[in-house]
Amino acid sequence: MLAKLTRLVIMGGVLSLGITGCGTTTGGKTATTGSTSLSAAKGAFSTNNSASPLGMNTNEILESDASMPFIDLMRAAMPFQEASPWLTKGNVVYDTNGWPADLNGGQAGTRFLSNLPAAVIPEGTYTVLYDGEGEIQYMNDATLVERQPGRDSITIAAGDDGMLNTSLLITRSNPQNYVRNIRILPPGGICASNPFQRVASAAACGDFKSFVEHSDSIIFNPDFMAFMKDFRSIRFMNMSGVTRSDERAWSDRNQLSKATWGGKEATRGAPLEIQVELANRLNADPWFTLPHEADDNYVREFASYVKQHLNSNLKPHIEYSNEAWNTIFTQANYMIDKGMRLGLDSNAQRAGHRYYSQRSVEIFKIWESVYGGSERLVRILAGWTVNDKLTETVLSHQDAYKHVDAFAIGPYVFGGHAEIRNVRTVEEAFDLINNPIYRHSLDKEMGYVRMQKAITDKYGLRLVAYEAGQGLADFKTKSDDEFPNPVLFAANRDPRMRGVYDRLLNAWKAEGGTLFMHYTAPRTFTKHGPWGTKEYITQPTSQAPKYQALLDFIRSTPCWWDGCKR
Repeated sequence: MLAKLTRLVIMGGVLSLGITGCGTTTGGKTATTGSTSLSAAKGAFSTNNSASPLGMNTNEILESDASMPFIDLMRAAMPFQEASPWLTKGNVVYDTNGWPADLNGGQAGTRFLSNLPAAVIPEGTYTVLYDGEGEIQYMNDATLVERQPGRDSITIAAGDDGMLNTSLLITRSNPQNYVRNIRILPPGGICASNPFQRVASAAACGDFKSFVEHSDSIIFNPDFMAFMKDFRSIRFMNMSGVTRSDERAWSDRNQLSKATWGGKEATRGAPLEIQVELANRLNADPWFTLPHEADDNYVREFASYVKQHLNSNLKPHIEYSNEAWNTIFTQANYMIDKGMRLGLDSNAQRAGHRYYSQRSVEIFKIWESVYGGSERLVRILAGWTVNDKLTETVLSHQDAYKHVDAFAIGPYVFGGHAEIRNVRTVEEAFDLINNPIYRHSLDKEMGYVRMQKAITDKYGLRLVAYEAGQGLADFKTKSDDEFPNPVLFAANRDPRMRGVYDRLLNAWKAEGGTLFMHYTAPRTFTKHGPWGTKEYITQPTSQAPKYQALLDFIRSTPCWWDGCKR
């Protein structure tokens, strides 16, 4: 029995997600295997960001991600295994890509949209394509319209609550030819000459490409592409799933053939091929954060793929893990354990900082060996904005600074964590940012930037921001409606936030900072914080003061550091 596996093929010089018969099944329970043909676009779709001074952080791949990066809604769906016992029930057996190979009398379900504003995607008739023999049922805001073998038509429309929640269930599946390779595709398409705009039909242009027929080559949501095209760099930390990752060997990485790239930490993450393709199409420098346990071969294979497939005018920005100093993350405790085992310092925290520095340099040297030098690389060490001692330790350990191009910090403005919990009005929220008495007011934060700039100047390095922006978040709240969240959300929607960002960006430049990576791509405001540049990908710019300020700065302030213009 032939099984089918997602692969990459090349169509007109652009990476394409295609289908090929490859591998065998035994009772429907052995996963598909096969080779992969890999390449990437060699011509960017956009050059608007050639002199942009700003970059953008991506979001985690989840069914609740309001940045909606992919055309195929299944790409960000919850893995079937994780939907147990609510949607998935019984002793379901999966193939190694996560498709339910044998229901064993049970059912397998997934949620593919969750708590998203209705306007995030077009309402209408969606096409569900799949391979195999079986039956899929649809729930919540998704309704079956017509069923044919391997092809369902469904409507997706928000209910009275104005929010989108959609799920599907595989209720019947032939174990000898099980339901797999599900794709959930929207109506409409793009004009091939403009991948940054969604159009309703072929009436819009002479080079129309429908999402249903060309999803394998379009891949990315044009609304997401239109948002991202103004930023010079993309930090893939969230999209790659690196936080608390347990990837060590190259074979552990997320594959294109996975049923979904969504899911919980240590499960989710876009494959490297997708990250490189997005960078190529947007003409944006990719900022990669490598997993903390990645072995040397993983690093070498990663670097080799990037060198082979990333457009030659783009520079990979290389960072080892994310916030390796922050002990709320497993990677920081991993650093401490490694540093203590190696006897790098008698103090556990410093031992961790030294190991982070040491392993980073080892990783940089592997990249340099692959690239034949460091000219095309941006090697980044990162630290805590307020902690100058950490910076000194990381840069000075075994002369690490000699193998580094930039040092990164995260200058957020929010007043202070304890102070945020007492905020009851929007005016009070802005006072936290604007009043210099607070530890993380804008003025105080620029003082930390000035302090860090003095250190990077001493070591001859550029100062960059790996994350930055407003930080009005109370991490102790249990719901979106609990105070002070409604006030913090309102402050982020207030036109005055545009002025805060204008001051922040210009002060960053005045203090000598260079590349500024905003946190983060459009996402809904939740109890975890109002981080999104917009609240959802299609939100009008007029309703998004942070986005307005970022665009203002990009248009008025070309990048200012040596060699920044492409």
